[in-house]
Amino acid sequence: MAFTIRHTSGFICCSLEPSRLQQLELPHMVANNTDPKRTQYAITVDAKEKTSTGISAHDRSMTVNKLASPITTTDDFYKPGHVLPLYADPQGVVGRQGHTEAAVELCKLAGLYPAGVLCELVNDDGSMKRRNDCREFANTHNLKLISIEQILEFVSPKINLKK
Repeated sequence: MAFTIRHTSGFICCSLEPSRLQQLELPHMVANNTDPKRTQYAITVDAKEKTSTGISAHDRSMTVNKLASPITTTDDFYKPGHVLPLYADPQGVVGRQGHTEAAVELCKLAGLYPAGVLCELVNDDGSMKRRNDCREFANTHNLKLISIEQILEFVSPKINLKK
């Protein structure tokens, strides 16, 4: 988490399926979303256990781990907090080609619980990293890079076969 915070905007989000966020009783942040990208934010949370103020990398890691646990309940969180849960489109990247859906889709493809952490990479001047910047960052830090388009291409044939 510290690495993520150091190289990003620090605006840590955790993508989850709508049914899970509803189970956790985490409503949308606003009733009328005017975001042109249609990002569906839920109210922010902090884990109650093993955390202090909620803002440290450790505390946000604990919060994300709680969000990614199928046994967590709404009582495990303080509201508001420092981690932003996101409602993923129920149809994944087929329904919306966003980072929110890509994170959940990758978890599912890996056989993991559908909860993905994401944050926007930034340059030293504070501007957002773009594709070429991300490629350079991935190479520098020995990370893998995948595009939403690649995920969509991978899952689309599987969806067509199910019909």
